[in-house]
Amino acid sequence: MYTIVLLIEKVMDEGDVHLVTGLHEDVETSFVVVLPGKTDHHRLVRALDDVALGHLEEAAEEVERPKDEPADEAADATRRTLNASVAALEAAGVRAAGETAPGDDPLQILKDVVERHSADEVIVLTDPHFIEEFFHRDWASRARHKVGVPVLKLFAHSTA
Repeated sequence: MYTIVLLIEKVMDEGDVHLVTGLHEDVETSFVVVLPGKTDHHRLVRALDDVALGHLEEAAEEVERPKDEPADEAADATRRTLNASVAALEAAGVRAAGETAPGDDPLQILKDVVERHSADEVIVLTDPHFIEEFFHRDWASRARHKVGVPVLKLFAHSTA
């Protein structure tokens, strides 16, 4: 069994599921989906990414958005996102489980998940984060130095 740890930031759509399940069609795979409970993507950096992508309305909303939602609401949203993504993978016929990565160091948790599941690979499936990618501070660049297995960076299809 080829085990892939899949780091996501939002619910996977059908295109995302097809993309990750199609990478190793000739091998039986299982997925462990990891969703950071608290991302370290700063709002200003996200706004700059939106500007770079030509999403000016989203950039304005990012700057104007209230700081943080209550912790229990954030945890519920994280759990719903994780459950929906795991269900989408299972509906595609692959084995999948989910874990959140709360706390100050989601990459250490990612490393722990890789070790605990004896994962063969990590796939980082996120929206483009051009500013962070330019400075190699995106999830994939940082994970490559931490997890000890190959890390593949893919861009998510969904825009939600």
